[in-house]
Amino acid sequence: MRIYTVHAPRNSDMHSHAAGDRVVFVRDGFHVWAFVFGGFWLLYHRLWWALLGYVAVIGGISVSLGVLRVSGGVSLCVLLLLALLMGLEGASLRRWTLSRGKWRQLDVVAAANEQDAEQRFFDRWAAARNNSGDDPMSVERGGPPPTRDIPGQSFSRPPPVPGSIVGLFPQPGGSA
Repeated sequence: MRIYTVHAPRNSDMHSHAAGDRVVFVRDGFHVWAFVFGGFWLLYHRLWWALLGYVAVIGGISVSLGVLRVSGGVSLCVLLLLALLMGLEGASLRRWTLSRGKWRQLDVVAAANEQDAEQRFFDRWAAARNNSGDDPMSVERGGPPPTRDIPGQSFSRPPPVPGSIVGLFPQPGGSA
């Protein structure tokens, strides 16, 4: 089974029938084409900032290895390791680019292939639309955990201290 994350634009109305046309499925795992053709894979998926970073890193490492007069075998191993990293992290780069482009992660689906993932997601999405008036898919599942440092958010204020203590000791410092 493969794991897919499901993404849609933040401003799209997920209650409309055309909302499914804008949904993107990103497969998690190793991407062979990102390993073999890293820059072209980034270009194909329109990951411009990642491509710029990839070219800068490859160029910087190539120049550094040339200045250090490293042998061809070591240079090949270093570039293969970078290609391996690209193959492993290609899906994360796509998710990062989608989140920067104001897309939200709707769901995570386990399926054998992308068609099965689409079928499972849209079956759940249609069932949720028919069963309730609110949109359960609007939960931001890909965001960072809440922190107490953000003013104006309900979870940033600690709960009020109760007037009495509930439990074995009704008064603070009291005996049983």
